[in-house]
Amino acid sequence: MNLNFLVKEESRLSDITDKILNFSNSNLFLLYGKMGVGKTTFIKSFCSSLNVIDIVSSPTFSIVNEYKTLEESSVFHFDFFRTNNKNEIFDIGYEEYIFSSSYCFIEWPEIIEELLPTSYVKIEMFLEGSMRRIVVENINLDN
Repeated sequence: MNLNFLVKEESRLSDITDKILNFSNSNLFLLYGKMGVGKTTFIKSFCSSLNVIDIVSSPTFSIVNEYKTLEESSVFHFDFFRTNNKNEIFDIGYEEYIFSSSYCFIEWPEIIEELLPTSYVKIEMFLEGSMRRIVVENINLDN
C-alpha cells in the first residue's frame, strides 16, 4: 500500500508527516526528488513531529546532522548530494547511524542504495505546477 499526497501549502506538511510516521514500518526514510523539490523542508516537518529541539538545516557539506529531541533521543539527517565516493560514507561511520534504532532521514539515497538495509520508507517527491506530489511506500526487500 502506498500513500499519496498532493500539497500546495507548506502548512499541511505537519499533518502529512504525522500520517507517514504512523504508516511507516521503519525508522529509515529515503527521500527522492530533484533539487528544489522540498526534501529538506519536509525533513524539518518530520523533525517537528518528532519533537526535535535543535535547528534543522541541510547537511550538504557535513554529510550528516544530528538533532536532539525533547526526550533526549537522536534524529539523523543525511545529505549525500556532494559525496564523491563510498569511502566518504564509510569514514563517517554510516552503519552506526543507519542500523541504529534512531530515526534517519536521507536525501539523495540513490548514491548509497547498495549500502542500505532492506527495510525502509521510500518517499518520492515531484513538482507538478505549483503543487508537490509525495508518494510514500514501505519497502521490505526480504519479502
